[in-house]
Amino acid sequence: MKREVAPLKVAVIGLGHLHPRSYMTLFKAVPDVRVTSVFEEDGTLREPFCQDFGIRGYDRLDRLLKAEQPDIAALFLPHVDCPDAAELCAAAGAHLMVEKPMASTRRGAERIVTAARRNKVQLTTGYCWRLHPVAQEIKRLISSGMIGEVVGGEGRCAAGRLTRYLDGKSPWILEKAKSGGGPMYNLGVHWIDLCRMILQDEVVEVSGRNVKINQEYDVEDNSFAHLRFKKGAIVALDISYTVPDAFPCGRDLYVAFRGTRGVISWSPAYEGQKDVLHVCSDDAAFAGSPRRSQEFELQPTPGYSGFMGLEYLRAFVRSVRTGKEPPISGQDGVEALRVVEAVYQSDSARRWVEIKR
Repeated sequence: MKREVAPLKVAVIGLGHLHPRSYMTLFKAVPDVRVTSVFEEDGTLREPFCQDFGIRGYDRLDRLLKAEQPDIAALFLPHVDCPDAAELCAAAGAHLMVEKPMASTRRGAERIVTAARRNKVQLTTGYCWRLHPVAQEIKRLISSGMIGEVVGGEGRCAAGRLTRYLDGKSPWILEKAKSGGGPMYNLGVHWIDLCRMILQDEVVEVSGRNVKINQEYDVEDNSFAHLRFKKGAIVALDISYTVPDAFPCGRDLYVAFRGTRGVISWSPAYEGQKDVLHVCSDDAAFAGSPRRSQEFELQPTPGYSGFMGLEYLRAFVRSVRTGKEPPISGQDGVEALRVVEAVYQSDSARRWVEIKR
């Protein structure tokens, strides 16, 4: 007779963030987890959350860890506070889901990786775009040589305006000391990680420039960078908090790669249900039809990042159950921040910055 396994207990750590409520929809969709508690110092955020989801609330993290003994801690704190909290959670035996970019510095992210290893708990971070089926198909096509040697690429991620963080009760993200930086730090990390995954390569040199329009906050509104990868490809990034309100879902997204024998491009639908991948190739397999468009229709999925978010959570639960490293690791988080910090260094120095590992 098969023995039933109790769901993994999840504690939500921090509510001053855009994503905790939409993550609750994902947690509810996975039978193998159950959110039992939340830590948040601000009672005006904590009490309504507890009432809405029927969970216990704590104003001190140490008390939650002692009383609840969660299996998983899902961190949604200001980036600067994540390393201290992650170390406490890991020491209590909780596996770590740390919302990207994990910390306000690369050193902070490295502290989280060290804490997870020391306490033998699993660690993941929210670079769920690499789990999108179109991203996986782009990786497959490039690995197969379909577009030849990749020489260049583009990534555009313009997501909302600065005001969405004020409306979402997370104004700290507009303070560099607490967040680490502006759109490149908060959004550009997604595309940096995606390029690393698709190209199976690391960035070795960076040139970056930031543009500041707002007068109220000390983070930039727009960030631009060129990333040179070890194998030679150069990817241009355009990351912004200034997308027009008219854009669907408030996001202007684009990814493309150009090789010696073809081009691949994708404008992600984000929470839409249909994505289209465009491929143009001189490869023999494309004879008679050098241009192809492939549609990917995803199952409607409520919650943060829809289908991708659900796959991200399921993958981490499997990792916790099996002891195998999740497909998105803490080290991936460190590498993304290594690149972002080089972008900011380049902006200050007005030159290309080499990344040393």
